[in-house]
Amino acid sequence: MPKISQNHLDPRKPLVVDTTKLPRQPGATRALKRVIPAPKDLGLELISVPEGSDVELDLSLTSVSEGVYVNGNVRGSLTGECGRCLDEIDQSFDVTIAELFAYEDSTTEETTDEDEVGRMHGDLFDLEPAVRDAVVLTLPTNPVCRPDCPGLCPDCGVHLDDLPADHSHEVVDARWAALRNISNTEE
Repeated sequence: MPKISQNHLDPRKPLVVDTTKLPRQPGATRALKRVIPAPKDLGLELISVPEGSDVELDLSLTSVSEGVYVNGNVRGSLTGECGRCLDEIDQSFDVTIAELFAYEDSTTEETTDEDEVGRMHGDLFDLEPAVRDAVVLTLPTNPVCRPDCPGLCPDCGVHLDDLPADHSHEVVDARWAALRNISNTEE
């Protein structure tokens, strides 16, 4: 298996973490608090984190025998549209992240698949896949502006909230439409 050099990751990128100040002694801990711009395509079709918006990382890095364990919270804002009424959605998110980034040449290379555990590249690791997984997996595939949103009228497309309770549309089968013109003249 080819080794990836430390130069593969750019330490200037906001989600690349440098652990040179974290001792490789199990139990050593360092706090990581930073506000970063949201990466591109962080979300789903109807709801996402706007690209470039502030995402707050409040994490703890702990040195363990196999690598660096990262846990804490990721916070930010979401925008999108309601899957029922198409109104705009603006809300915040706060998700928990817990991820192990294994040292190069640790036993995790032998005991886990390549994509099961994050990997260190020298003293660097890329937090973006873990942040992306934590945020995207908590998003609803069909977001709503509020839990009791009634949506739109399927016939006229008007918000059901704006229509009277007895709102309806008469649907006449085209095959019977000619009968509507017959009057009851025989009596």
